[in-house]
Amino acid sequence: MSLDALLTLGVLVGVFAMLTLTRIAVDAVLVGGLIVLLLTGVVNAEAAFAGFSNPGLVTIAALYIVVAGLRDTGATQMLATRVLRRPRSVPHAQAQLVLPTALLSAFLNNTPVVAALIPAVSDWCRKHGLSVSQLMMPLSFAAILGGTCTLIGTSTNLLVNSLLVQQGISDGLGMFELAWVGLPIALLGIGFMIGASHWLLPDRTPALGRMDNPREYSVEMMVAAGGPLEGQTIEGAGLRQLPGMYLAEIERDGHILPAVSPREPLQGEDRLVFVGIVDSVVDLQKTRGLVPATEQIFKLDTPRRARVLVEAVVSHSCPLVGMTIRDGGFRGQYNAVVLAVARDGARIQRKIGDIVLQPGDTLLLEARPSFVAQQRHSRDFFLVSQVADSQPPQHHRAYAAIAIVAGLVAVVTVGLTDILHAALGGAALMLLARCCTLGSARKTLDWPLLVAIGAAIGIGAAVEQTGLAQAIAGGFIGLAGSSTYAALTGLFVTTVLISSMVTNNAAAVIMFPIAVSLAQGASQSPMPYAIVVLVAASASFLTPIGYQTNLMVYGPGGYRFTDFLRLGAPLTLLVGVMTLLIVPWVWPL
Repeated sequence: MSLDALLTLGVLVGVFAMLTLTRIAVDAVLVGGLIVLLLTGVVNAEAAFAGFSNPGLVTIAALYIVVAGLRDTGATQMLATRVLRRPRSVPHAQAQLVLPTALLSAFLNNTPVVAALIPAVSDWCRKHGLSVSQLMMPLSFAAILGGTCTLIGTSTNLLVNSLLVQQGISDGLGMFELAWVGLPIALLGIGFMIGASHWLLPDRTPALGRMDNPREYSVEMMVAAGGPLEGQTIEGAGLRQLPGMYLAEIERDGHILPAVSPREPLQGEDRLVFVGIVDSVVDLQKTRGLVPATEQIFKLDTPRRARVLVEAVVSHSCPLVGMTIRDGGFRGQYNAVVLAVARDGARIQRKIGDIVLQPGDTLLLEARPSFVAQQRHSRDFFLVSQVADSQPPQHHRAYAAIAIVAGLVAVVTVGLTDILHAALGGAALMLLARCCTLGSARKTLDWPLLVAIGAAIGIGAAVEQTGLAQAIAGGFIGLAGSSTYAALTGLFVTTVLISSMVTNNAAAVIMFPIAVSLAQGASQSPMPYAIVVLVAASASFLTPIGYQTNLMVYGPGGYRFTDFLRLGAPLTLLVGVMTLLIVPWVWPL
């Protein structure tokens, strides 16, 4: 083994040790490892930073913008509510999530599937008090398992298929040929996750800031006439058990309906009075079919999609102190509308316009984002802050966003273009159709994830170029001896280990020629060996850096590096056993 290979091995060991034993961010550790390889001359600058211009990385970035369009139009929430119903238990919640995810990933690239579902799953967990760590990893693993069922499920399948054709081993795999091994693996893997995750996954419910927020507001919302909520019951509309908020009463045709039954059907132009904390008000703002009840909202000079929620504390110097909100002309004075008022952390049980402002009152406003900059240093308010993620969705553009994603999938499926060009085109259409703004697109990009992937590709290049990957592969496979099943086992194990260190595509490329050589040496068909490499390269459950969807859920799930090993190791063992039993039967040796 060369000196460069030994240095690369040392860096890999150091990276894995830091990721396992410390809480340093994944992107920082990977970039640090890449810099060491660059400074020691193991890789040159071009190879080290090639990962940051990798088409796969650009594709992921573009897909984040596509997802921003789905999120900002409320399309993600609309689709998720049709699939993610109220769960009876954590296993029931997992079943609702992983089965549709695996099905979608069989026909779509699993990266956009996971990217689109992450925000919806986070909201679902918050709404029903679920631990997000119990669902994010199963989400990623289900996407990986589903991708093994069809030819277009993952880029690895397409890559190995092209290598088979190039070397004249096969005329090409059929669309559903891989289902012989992929479908049993997916079904058993999903069953194992649902049954065993209670013991193998951490239960880390994030500490939500909302529960530490003592301010309680009373907010009026109106059921849009002819909207999707009209005719639904309170419980059916998902308004019964909101986290940190409850429905206090309904005003209908001038009559108050207190202590409302969850089976009460909603009617158009019902005025719903909710009581709760500010983060729950944000959830109400995003609910399709609900609009703020105050007529002042519709008199602002900016479109509603360009507004945000702002909290402002009234100072002694405010000229409206001692006046009602209506008489003081708050909207005309500040070009903002008061949605609710909290005093001493408690709600004020009066109509908004009749509340007399006092110093120290906390106002929940709907205003332009510029309001924060304009009033931050004003003597009228002690404190001004924008509520995070509070821009109302553009529900009227939801179907346009869904159509763009459907078109993206269609052109890739029929082979009109590749996933890179389709993703870039989809991102451009989302911006042109105003499904999301440029500012929203910038904020959506997960820069730590993109940096981590780019650095991982650079380290993977060093592993391949120095011959370290071939040395590791040769060592493991050499242990197998002349036994066919031992050789296939060694091939599977080695591919999984390399896939855990570098990308799944790199593992497939490295191991494919070794697999063909093994088959030729044993005078056997290369097909079963190639299929074992294909499945093993995708069976990247051991670490968060082996597969991009694992990295995507690593932060939102609040995981530690070793959490993937707890669930991933037995799942990998299950996949390995099933692969070695099925592959030689379907593709004879």
